[in-house]
Amino acid sequence: MHSCHGGKTVYGANLGILMLETQFPRIPGDIGNATTWPFPVQYRVVRSATPERVVRNDARQLVDAFIDAAQDLVASGCDGITTNCGFLSIVQDQLAQAVPVPVATSSLMQTQMVQAMLPPGKRPGILTISKETLTAAHLEAAKVPLDTPVIGTEGGRVFTRDILGDAPEIDFAACREDMLDAAQQLVTQHEDVGAIILECTNMTPYAADVRRQTGLPVFSIYTFLRWFHQALVPDRFSPDLDDPLLGLARQRS
Repeated sequence: MHSCHGGKTVYGANLGILMLETQFPRIPGDIGNATTWPFPVQYRVVRSATPERVVRNDARQLVDAFIDAAQDLVASGCDGITTNCGFLSIVQDQLAQAVPVPVATSSLMQTQMVQAMLPPGKRPGILTISKETLTAAHLEAAKVPLDTPVIGTEGGRVFTRDILGDAPEIDFAACREDMLDAAQQLVTQHEDVGAIILECTNMTPYAADVRRQTGLPVFSIYTFLRWFHQALVPDRFSPDLDDPLLGLARQRS
């Protein structure tokens, strides 16, 4: 029997998620619903980090609280850290410097990779929960070109209002309509958009609807973290070289 090395408190849940302090309901597909993930995750709530403070104000004022929570996740055994708000790209560098594991704060960080995959003349477009407060600083922190098309859901029925307002009840059917309206506006106003990136982690439940309506590939925090987690816990394809049956097969060959 091989010996095993310790050093962690929790095993088998390698991805740590920093959560804003909220009360609104989270359906499957949302980053904050644990059933969304096909693998175990660990959560930490960053107290006082409300959607209002992070999205409509300056999340950099809360960076120490995010660092403390990230360090706690690492101490609990996480090998990678993410967050539940795309606007936290603005603290990407500070978080990455504060912990000894990879940090992927925002879905927006996929932009460069998506651009590299698109044909000439096409570029990614972004759907965000708050275009008004998604600043150049947020985009630059995620290495997003400042001329990238951005459409927000502020003009919709409930999505922006109820999530940023932290409503105890949300009409998710109306949220879906808000997402489809914003997606249609994005592709209508910007005919060169060849893929859509969902900034907000609460938008993932509607990714399939956006894909169906626009015909474009849709990237979200879910696509980003599935990719990220695969690097933390790669699937095993090679055989167990210590398997006695494998040894027997080698002897016969």
